[in-house]
Amino acid sequence: MRELLIDPLGQMSREAETLLLSASRAELVDKIIEPALAEGRIVVCDRFWDATLAYQGYGRRLPLEALMQINMFAARNLAPDITFLLDIPLEVSHERVRGRKRTTDRMEREKRDFHERVAEGYRRVAAADQNRVIVLDGTRDQDELAAQIREGVLSRLASTR
Repeated sequence: MRELLIDPLGQMSREAETLLLSASRAELVDKIIEPALAEGRIVVCDRFWDATLAYQGYGRRLPLEALMQINMFAARNLAPDITFLLDIPLEVSHERVRGRKRTTDRMEREKRDFHERVAEGYRRVAAADQNRVIVLDGTRDQDELAAQIREGVLSRLASTR
């Protein structure tokens, strides 16, 4: 599924893209996340369903309500306890992508206005759920960001125990 989704030459409808991502997430929840949670382990993901709202909702302009229903179905109503949004200017993001030693994928090749909508989508998701989403300045040093994330996680763990 991943190869279909990131193929730089691939084309698919917005709906097919959404459903493939959701199918992948459903498998992730079934095979990895739920078993880990059942064992009492902490699960860390680099993206979860906020990404669907940002990319397919704001970026692709699909209805947010329908996407949330699909998200909740695919994720079996699981929601992250804490989310970190590394907010960076588009220019910095594009520079980082260009600095990688690999071919850009289908999403990375989208036009600037798409990426602007996605970034704004992430900010709106964060603003709508300020208790869960912590916005960090993604231009800061990696070690500093790691320390902020570690502090945020430990603080959240302490408050839930």
